[in-house]
Amino acid sequence: MDSLRREAQSDAGLEVDDLLETWRLLDIEERLEAFMDLPRDQAEDFFLELSAREEYELIHAMPAGQRRSWMRLLPPDDAADVVQESEDSEREELLGLLDDPTRREVRALLAYAEDDAGGLMNPRYARVRPDVSVDEAISYLRRQARATLESVYYIYAVEADQRLAGVVSFRDLFSAAPGKTIRDLMVTDLVTARDDTDQEELGRMFAQHDLQAIPVVDGEGHMKGIVTVDDIVDVIQEEATEDIQKIGGTEALAAPYLETGFTSLLSKRVLWLAVLFLGEMITASAMGRFEDELGRALVLGLFIPLIISSGGNSGSQASTLVIRAMALGEVTLGDWWRVVRREVMQGLIMGLLLGVLGFARIEIWQQLFHTYGEHSLLIATTVGLSVMGVVTFGTVSGSMLPFLLRRVGLDPASASAPFVATLVDVMGIVLYFSVASLVLRGTLL
Repeated sequence: MDSLRREAQSDAGLEVDDLLETWRLLDIEERLEAFMDLPRDQAEDFFLELSAREEYELIHAMPAGQRRSWMRLLPPDDAADVVQESEDSEREELLGLLDDPTRREVRALLAYAEDDAGGLMNPRYARVRPDVSVDEAISYLRRQARATLESVYYIYAVEADQRLAGVVSFRDLFSAAPGKTIRDLMVTDLVTARDDTDQEELGRMFAQHDLQAIPVVDGEGHMKGIVTVDDIVDVIQEEATEDIQKIGGTEALAAPYLETGFTSLLSKRVLWLAVLFLGEMITASAMGRFEDELGRALVLGLFIPLIISSGGNSGSQASTLVIRAMALGEVTLGDWWRVVRREVMQGLIMGLLLGVLGFARIEIWQQLFHTYGEHSLLIATTVGLSVMGVVTFGTVSGSMLPFLLRRVGLDPASASAPFVATLVDVMGIVLYFSVASLVLRGTLL
């Protein structure tokens, strides 16, 4: 009998693994059918590992009589996430599936912005009064864990008025003498987050302090809940995904790529492409301004892609580095002068190196193939100086644009690489032909 039970459990495990591998390939009807075929204990574990969007889709697809048990399986913070995924017209129906205490907790969470600590926190946490004894605290925590607690990382000492007084680790609690009180053991130098703390800042707090959970308090220090590290992992991934999508020149997607509707995906991409296209029209206008020069020295046209791509690449590098440094909290608005000094020097040195390469390439080709005529030295000088100037401009503008956007309250990730490249293209053309007018005056121009 035992061997048959182990074999059945093994088969169930294989079914779960197979379902995990194929989950994203299935439509919602196929997902529901496969999910309902799982044993209940396996299905519960599987359900709790899904994203809020996937949990909502499953619950929405279930027969009405089965929704209540699955909705009540979720802790309050996860239930709030599922409700937020629903249409406004469905929210009351989903809330009605919860028991009264959980419904009140979820409504309180929904009052916070979705990307604030208050919207991410779990209002259920291990709490005791500071003046209870160790034995009393252990007994009380045992009852809490059985009744309401999803996970327990630390014990929070909360005064009668719900102000957070301190925190105790389980190790200190269980190793303490029975006669000691929580006040004797608790640490009062606390890392806390305000309930209106943005999720990006919250992620930096977890990374900086290496904690499993951070207590959330209001402006007066009243304990509201905790945010756990598993909650913030999804947030960090979401924030990084949004930043990467914006850096790539699109609006952030609200759902995974393959689950985003065709029309929605098109609208998020075409808007930025249209903006960049209009920007490139300015580049064409800039070239038209120097039409006479280009007509008298057609050889200059050969190096336009080289000039503008060098500036665009250097600007994209700089903007990406600064955007990521801002996201990690390594750079703040007050650091702009330090950044611009570094990037000016970086741009000058990189521009000098690339300019020398461009100069050498033209002279070598001239010696081997006599490609550029009697004024090859002046052409090489023009290209070398232009590359140096446009790389420096690209580096400085790419690093400063995220600061400008942050200053006016916009997301620095909007300073995407394509946007910076378009900006530098225009200046690259102007700088290139301005240098050419000075260097080649009296010869080719």
